[in-house]
Amino acid sequence: MRLSPPNNPNNPPPQGGRGRRIIIATALLAALTLFATDRWIKTTDLPPLAPETSAIILDRNDALLRAYQVESGLWRLPITAQEVDRDYIAMLLAYEDKRFHDHGGVDLRAMVRAAWSSLRAGRIVSGGSTLTMQVARLLEDAPTRSFKAKLRQVRVALALERRLDKDAILNLYLTLAPFGGNIEGVRAASLVWFGHEPRRLTPAQAALLVALPQSPEGRRPDRHRKAARAARDRVLARVVGAGALPIEDARAARTEAIPTARRPFPRLAPHLADRLVKDTPPKTNEARAGASVNNVPSEKTSERGQGLRIKKTTLDATLQADLEDLLHQRAVTLGPAISAAAIVADHATGEILASIGSADLMDTHRKGFIDMTRAVRSPGSTLKPLIFGLTFEQGLAHPETLIDDRPTAFGRYAPQNFDRRYYGTVSIRKALHLSLNIPAVAALEGIGPARMLARMRRAGTKPVLPPGDTPGLAIALGGLGMTLTDLVQLYAGIARGGEPVELISTTETLCAGRDPEPPASCHDKKAPGQVRGSGVIITPEAAWQVADILAGAPVPGSAARNTLAFKTGTSYGHRDAWAVGFDGRHVIGLWFGRPDGAPAPGILGLQTAAPVLFEAFARLKPTPTPLPPAPATVLRLPNADLPQPLRRFRARSAPVTAANAPTITFPPDGARLAWHTGDPLALKVGGGTAPFTWLIDGAPLSADPFARQVTTTPDGPGFLSISVIDAYGKASRARVRVE
Repeated sequence: MRLSPPNNPNNPPPQGGRGRRIIIATALLAALTLFATDRWIKTTDLPPLAPETSAIILDRNDALLRAYQVESGLWRLPITAQEVDRDYIAMLLAYEDKRFHDHGGVDLRAMVRAAWSSLRAGRIVSGGSTLTMQVARLLEDAPTRSFKAKLRQVRVALALERRLDKDAILNLYLTLAPFGGNIEGVRAASLVWFGHEPRRLTPAQAALLVALPQSPEGRRPDRHRKAARAARDRVLARVVGAGALPIEDARAARTEAIPTARRPFPRLAPHLADRLVKDTPPKTNEARAGASVNNVPSEKTSERGQGLRIKKTTLDATLQADLEDLLHQRAVTLGPAISAAAIVADHATGEILASIGSADLMDTHRKGFIDMTRAVRSPGSTLKPLIFGLTFEQGLAHPETLIDDRPTAFGRYAPQNFDRRYYGTVSIRKALHLSLNIPAVAALEGIGPARMLARMRRAGTKPVLPPGDTPGLAIALGGLGMTLTDLVQLYAGIARGGEPVELISTTETLCAGRDPEPPASCHDKKAPGQVRGSGVIITPEAAWQVADILAGAPVPGSAARNTLAFKTGTSYGHRDAWAVGFDGRHVIGLWFGRPDGAPAPGILGLQTAAPVLFEAFARLKPTPTPLPPAPATVLRLPNADLPQPLRRFRARSAPVTAANAPTITFPPDGARLAWHTGDPLALKVGGGTAPFTWLIDGAPLSADPFARQVTTTPDGPGFLSISVIDAYGKASRARVRVE
């Protein structure tokens, strides 16, 4: 048996076991601390990460037309770092958080440095907060003076860094940072203090925007200009030291003036903007947050894309502002109660480029709050081109056909010309140039009011008749209601050769036909230039004849002739003055009058609205787009060379009996005919008196005028409009489908 040697104080027992226990205990404590910290961060109940932002309306180029305050009365516009001047971002990080891209939400080095500086100075010199910590505070709108509040800020910052990437955190700061008063976010601040978007900022402007959130009320430029300048200059000095700005640029920036007043937010197209926002209700915070746990968006959730009410329109902000100013100036010269409205559209696509609902939104005397682009008013004489276009299509008349302008009673209806004068026998071209009432009513009697209304509806318009009323001849002179929007849509269809087009104001309606793989939300939408379920308004030949007449109408003042096809109108009692015109690409409609419907003596379509129409086109583009050439099938002859029945228009009010009226006996109206390409199609007429004139889709058919059976060869499958006119001008029509 060996005895252990006695303990020797100079030879202590080995400590390996105890040291290992200490190391293990320390490691366990560290692991427990890390686990507890991780759990502490992971279980953080984060505030909603998609703060409510202002509803905004953009033009076709993403320029801001209108913005709206959030429910709390703040201006807080959506923004991302990619939409902000890069020099501003560089200054912000150099001044606020140099290691933003390196730390995990809390910069311990910065906090220690800030604490030491404050101890040495005996006061708080800098806070040491990171941008992430500032975002945490802004999201919760919480104070940070107490230790508990600061600890909460640290916890939220660490949790944010785990949930979001750096870009998303920076975007939240750019959206939520306060800039004085009810301004939050760098975009709203740039618009208010500098009058432009933050895509381009001078060094002085960028430095001021960096400085303002530190003391937004104490440095407001409109109230504390000296404090704002001093804070800006301190930022410039520090970012020069950090290498984020050349010293020469900083010296120049210090000489730049500080803004002294807030600028108003853009307020273009207010009536249209209000409608679009009303049609897009705000989402709840939960909806904005998307699929989440504890209000934390999933990785696939776009922080900026949730719950934002952003509408991109087809409007052009520059043109919109220009025409709003033009209409306001003109309305002011006409009197304190006169308002004005205008619509500019691209009739090739239906895109509305400008929409002015009133002369001045805030003018109560003019009732500027009423959107006169959607108000139902009497269109006056502006429907006459459609009436005559239908007579051309139906083979009842030609632009050079002579027509009587004499006092005439149509049953109990006895219209008069606007100037109470009568011009005797004139061509239809001249009748439309002079906007004569008697010829227009006679032409409408020939085609029938019901046919005209049906064609207006084909154009996608919604004419309004008095309750319980049936369409009568008075609609030729404005005896129905229409909106300016509908009138422009009608003229846009005529400008397109009779093909209807739907006017659109947002790019959402442009899904089809623009993207080779449109999203599913577009699948049920119409392509640009389509009105669902409709045929032509008038045939291409008739549409060209109408445009040719309108392009030669007398123009106001020194405006150039034959550049625009236009028509004016004045409603009964001088309540509405209209002018609508188009060239080869665009259509513009204008209205002047009193929104309350009271008479406005002195306003006339030709004298009041037409000059503004030509000025609006001049502001739209330097030279008008030429009108399209005539279709090959258009009959272009003087009156003396026209077929006998087309030389003079005869009233259709006399009763027509089967004994003296021609009738197309084959093919019957509405028939569907089996046809082989190249085969002739027989046409037969019964009754009537030779010679006969046949028209196919408005174009005369070369055939024996004394034969009761002729043939035509269709161009291909589709619809055919067939007309026959006898020696006395009596006619029969049929519309068939060749298959």
